[in-house]
Amino acid sequence: MMNLKTYGCTEIEAIPDGLLPGRVTELRRERFTVMTERGEVTAVLKGAFYHSAETRADFPCVGDFVLLHYNESGDSLITAVLPRRSKFSRADYSGHDEGRAKTVLEQVVATNFDYVFILSSLNLDFNVTRIMRYLTQAKQSGGQPVIILTKADLAPDYNLPLAEVRQSIPDVPVHAICSHTGLGLSELDSYLRPGKTIVFLGMSGVGKSSLLNALMEQDVMKVQAIREVDSRGRHTTTHRQLFMLPSGAMVIDTPGMRELGLFDADEGIRAGFADVEEWFRQCRFTDCRHQAEPGCAVLAALEDGLLPRERWEQYAAQRQENKVVQDKTGYLIDKRARNKTVAMRSKQTKKSGGGKNKY
Repeated sequence: MMNLKTYGCTEIEAIPDGLLPGRVTELRRERFTVMTERGEVTAVLKGAFYHSAETRADFPCVGDFVLLHYNESGDSLITAVLPRRSKFSRADYSGHDEGRAKTVLEQVVATNFDYVFILSSLNLDFNVTRIMRYLTQAKQSGGQPVIILTKADLAPDYNLPLAEVRQSIPDVPVHAICSHTGLGLSELDSYLRPGKTIVFLGMSGVGKSSLLNALMEQDVMKVQAIREVDSRGRHTTTHRQLFMLPSGAMVIDTPGMRELGLFDADEGIRAGFADVEEWFRQCRFTDCRHQAEPGCAVLAALEDGLLPRERWEQYAAQRQENKVVQDKTGYLIDKRARNKTVAMRSKQTKKSGGGKNKY
């Protein structure tokens, strides 16, 4: 029988009779692949799951540990998602709401991981600001962020961008690698330990598939060429999947993201910009907006060059983006609550016969 500890499972407090624990390793549309003690099974959500889940974020995701009704002759039924110890979410701007305003939903990308590998290629598309946006969400997720600078063979001197990232983000490990030549791959061995899970994050074309192939020691993912004009890539990964490496570590590969939408990132921003928020304590007023108030320590630090203006602008931009998402999300939550209340009252009215015409 398969031992789920191999797949990173820790002790589960209590398993109800008739249910089998497992870990979601792949999701295609609404069909899940789950690794259990009885081997790999396919599963779908139990019908009641759609009614009990508050949001789509409560649905199973790759990396989740779940409980299911095992069916040896067909699809098993997932009945519950076990508590997550880490979770990476992004803002999903999809659909339209009243007033033609786009809705903002939480899209869970991966769960129950130990490390977040933020991949950025050392080509023309290299961008430290984008790395920092990924870093904010990585710190929010509960996993340990690690920055991987790929395609080191394309840089005239990869030590220059490596030093730039380390100077901008001094508290996070940074590694420069080349998946094709093997440069720097040995530096990743300390993360690739049995039972540990790593999630790959990055835009299309940064080399996630090439790195996965190198770590798997075989070609499990198709690799596509990037555009020479702007060094941007096309989506190679089309769905999320968990891979077991020869080392015993696991990798969750995710589709590349053109833009990362920050979602509920207060803690991540606070952790990523602790040096900026440290100045707030020195302001004369506790409610200082850092715009034109007298005694503002932030403005003084900017003037004296103690706080780099670029650093402040990055902080302000992420704060503003996160506020917009929270405002829209709060509106949607309130709207759902109102609709739910109206639906319950309507149901109660029908039960009592109040909705029928009596003659």
